[in-house]
Amino acid sequence: MNEQPLRVVVADDQALVRTGFRLILESEGIDVVAEAEDGEQAVAAVRRTRPDVVLLDIRMPGLDGLEAARRILADGARQPPRIIMLTTFDLDHYVYAAMAAGASGFLLKDVTPEHLAAAVRLVRTGDALLAPAITRRLVERFARPDDPGAAAIAPHRELGTLTPRELEVMALLARGLSNAELAARLGLSEATVKTHVARILGKLGLRDRAQVVVAAYETGLVSVGSADAAR
Repeated sequence: MNEQPLRVVVADDQALVRTGFRLILESEGIDVVAEAEDGEQAVAAVRRTRPDVVLLDIRMPGLDGLEAARRILADGARQPPRIIMLTTFDLDHYVYAAMAAGASGFLLKDVTPEHLAAAVRLVRTGDALLAPAITRRLVERFARPDDPGAAAIAPHRELGTLTPRELEVMALLARGLSNAELAARLGLSEATVKTHVARILGKLGLRDRAQVVVAAYETGLVSVGSADAAR
């Protein structure tokens, strides 16, 4: 039985970007079910079409991509879409806030066609688009103790429900280790590592690995500047 094609909404204030992304995705068998040129249109399009993935520009007139992402993810849908933030600048400050709000990753707008299609497919499976090490760079740059706005980006996560092993896995994830590296470090199989990650997500109410990394820093489980300790 053939799988249903992925359904995507593309939101960007530049028509050329929207058109280019539509052509790329549709050539890969991915349906673009709606386009939007600002955040208000993006939220309305998602409510109307219920896509699997939203490509959402961070900087748009009126309602920006960050607030649009928050509204989309707070809309109460049983299966909210995965959100990939689009940005022109690497490590845009708003990308970190979007990750903490529930976005599954980010792409630069000059992404290759192959990477764009692969990214959409990847986040639909429930994985995070960002490698943990890249997410860590975002957190280390923007979630500093002397930043009064950092703590307000995401609610405090209750870590008391995690076992000692799960806390260990979470800390190593935040320091950029892959599943294979975690398995080798802890003497576990990759399947067992995946099980631990799934339990961490479930207990903390997080969507993917990217949010695990953010939560590890925001709760103080891992501190800025400590990443090299895992290497």
